[in-house]
Amino acid sequence: MTEGFADSAEYDRMLEQGLKVTGEEKTFYIEGRLALLTTLLPLGFEPQAVLDFGCGAGETTRRLAAMFPRAQVTGYDIEPEIISQAAVRHTEPNISFTAALDEIRPTSIDLCYSNGAFHHIEPSERPSVVSGLFERCRPDGVLAIFENNPWNPGTRLVMRRIPFDRDASPISARALRRILDAGGFDPQASRHLFVFPAFLRALRPAEKWLTRAPLGAQYVVTARRP
Repeated sequence: MTEGFADSAEYDRMLEQGLKVTGEEKTFYIEGRLALLTTLLPLGFEPQAVLDFGCGAGETTRRLAAMFPRAQVTGYDIEPEIISQAAVRHTEPNISFTAALDEIRPTSIDLCYSNGAFHHIEPSERPSVVSGLFERCRPDGVLAIFENNPWNPGTRLVMRRIPFDRDASPISARALRRILDAGGFDPQASRHLFVFPAFLRALRPAEKWLTRAPLGAQYVVTARRP
């Protein structure tokens, strides 16, 4: 989520400022998340409607549209100016953007993707946000939430370097699964990713065996609406 930001270029600059210490740029992390997501979706999954919740400048929204060319992909963020800029930057015919979640019809979403939004939501408000996503997912719809691992010291370092993340409230995978379960979803076991920074990239082939260990800089919890 980009609450309080009116300039996507400034948002990107701050993000890259934090990520610089890892030796990678944001594209590496976007591609890594989407690559893992493809392994977690049901076999033959072909969504018709995809929601990118907390889309920011829309980089992942565009990539989701390329992954699922038959789907209508909607990017949502709370900041109207960021949404306006995203709409100018990404004009593919199967992409739209909105700053109003109410514009998304109930039970219309096959896949809801979110990265880094929940640590910007006040803990007391997270259950109501999950309820809103539950309402918009269709039965058997899939929710995939990527979040920063609060137990990873590298993640904490990066967040301290990003001005808009310094006051965020990271949420653990266990706590997220509890909220999703209480909100009606059927959450699956979490998977972890981004274990090794750039200077240890030679070890990255081993990460496919480490997804169940809580070592990575991020994790993902997938859940299904029964």
